[in-house]
Amino acid sequence: MVNAIRIHETGGPEVLRWEQVEVGDPGPGQVRLRHRAVGLNFIDVYHRTGLYPQPLPLVIGQEAAGVVEAVGPGVTDLKPGDRVGYCTGPLGAYAEARVMPADRLIPLPSWIEDTQAASMLLQGMTAQYLLRRTFEVKPGDVVLVHAAAGGVGLIACQWAAALGAKVIGTVGSEEKAELARAHGCHHPVIYTREDFVARVKDITDGRGVDVVYDSVGRDTFMRSLDCVRRLGMMVSFGQSSGAVEPFDIGILNRKGSLFLTRPSLMGYTATREELLEAAADLFGMVHSGEIKVAARQSFALKDAAEAHRALESRRTTGSTVLIP
Repeated sequence: MVNAIRIHETGGPEVLRWEQVEVGDPGPGQVRLRHRAVGLNFIDVYHRTGLYPQPLPLVIGQEAAGVVEAVGPGVTDLKPGDRVGYCTGPLGAYAEARVMPADRLIPLPSWIEDTQAASMLLQGMTAQYLLRRTFEVKPGDVVLVHAAAGGVGLIACQWAAALGAKVIGTVGSEEKAELARAHGCHHPVIYTREDFVARVKDITDGRGVDVVYDSVGRDTFMRSLDCVRRLGMMVSFGQSSGAVEPFDIGILNRKGSLFLTRPSLMGYTATREELLEAAADLFGMVHSGEIKVAARQSFALKDAAEAHRALESRRTTGSTVLIP
């Protein structure tokens, strides 16, 4: 038996229970691993609240780093003692140990610490597909990153700047503006006291941005469309403020024949080849020093409810990890 955070009903942070669960031996194509650090992500909130429905009871979480304890039949590329991480599920990361499909595990280079790995895999690989595949950012492009001081935001700002883009980012406070600026955001916009649409128009001389990366959802979606240049792209990849309400797609035509996409990390890393390519791209950027990432907050895994409250109240910046 190991300890895990499990939910029996959906709801607020109070539904997160610290319980003992059974972890069996790995079956064919599986490994058992012992977690050393677990990543906290907003998608965990979606699973906890039922916004993304899952069968119950459920151990939530889809990102962690740890050590292989045992391998099942047919697993030839991993062995006990190997350090690995994952970020694309299946769910169950909020646990001291678990069984995982071997083909979803990413071998970790020796220079990446466990807490760093759990701080960067999901958020860093999200930034990777957004900037390298969904809309391939090029030198001279102008991008708008919402929640620029968040986990994905800090990485995306650094990555976009390294690619030669001009980076505009929305944040909620002066402190977060300074943090975003220190991580590649050329023009932090404090949305609590500035009209971000007007600021974008001012910064771009009325042209608008080439692409908006929006993880906020309902509160920013429609006004984000007003920031996009003619034939530009709106990328809605999250909904921390709530789901985007249905709208007339003719709006995209009226605002300049805009492109709109709603991607996911799982969609872009469905094959093992895609998964490892994305991870290698991220590792290369971190190893070169062009992207710096580390856990800015940590909580004990048993205190996951407190971590969720901090995340939802916007008291966190960058990445947060849970320590088993």
